[in-house]
Amino acid sequence: MKRKKEGTQFLRWFGPLLDALRALGGSGTPTEATDKVAAICKVPESKQNELMKSGQPRFKNQVAWARFFMKREGLLDSSTAGVWSLTKKGQTTQLTYSQAQDIFRKWVKIDTAARKQKQKDHREDVSDSPDEVDLSIAADYRDRLIELIKKLPFKEFERLCQRLLREAGFQEVTVTGRTGDNGIDGHGILELNAFVTFKVLFQCKRYKGSVGAGEVRDFRGAMEGRADKGIILTTGIFTQEAKREARRDGTRPIELVDGDKLVDMFEKLELGLKPKTVYEVDDSFFEEFRK
Repeated sequence: MKRKKEGTQFLRWFGPLLDALRALGGSGTPTEATDKVAAICKVPESKQNELMKSGQPRFKNQVAWARFFMKREGLLDSSTAGVWSLTKKGQTTQLTYSQAQDIFRKWVKIDTAARKQKQKDHREDVSDSPDEVDLSIAADYRDRLIELIKKLPFKEFERLCQRLLREAGFQEVTVTGRTGDNGIDGHGILELNAFVTFKVLFQCKRYKGSVGAGEVRDFRGAMEGRADKGIILTTGIFTQEAKREARRDGTRPIELVDGDKLVDMFEKLELGLKPKTVYEVDDSFFEEFRK
């Protein structure tokens, strides 16, 4: 029973997610929305950094599930760029935990009825709780891609990051391959226009866990006087302290690319991924015709 109880913890974030998006002006990126929920609910950083078996942050996963069901309920929407936004209905809706349970049960019932009408069911059973089936709201290919990358030898992961940066428009991208260089794994040139270019140093961390503030500080120290900008790419996550350190006032900012953003880049560049058009039946559309 303990496992089942843990699996429905995402229900507690329904109301706070609506509040978070209202505080953000009605819309926000998944990261902005998740961070705002954490701030509103005073979620300890230790909880925010807790990982699931898949390596995905548990708290972020739970907020994503809350968004998934509220989108089906017509309270939230999302753009093709991935921004979460309140619908007109969502802008004025306040949800208690009990009401969140009602929404969840309603859609479990609808999905269960739909499954029974199919001879072959290729979908996961959404009546199982999110943590029990260890899923993220993102499609299965995202988990598969990040797991594949994590299993690469470190030198090959460096080469993959090199290819990714090249595809993203960086020039003269070089993997140094040297030890004792204070974590500098490579460098490249980013050309903003015909007149402005930046030298960029990057660091590759093939992690399953989290990158902390100390590692960001060490990287900044290593790049001092050597480049205009720095990037840390990891298959894991960055702690909240690391994010604050990366954009600390009075210091050279460092771009942080975590596992989720890494997959986003692969998607945007269609690198190692073949796009397919997939449709999902919108059961809510047919509700008014069942009356």
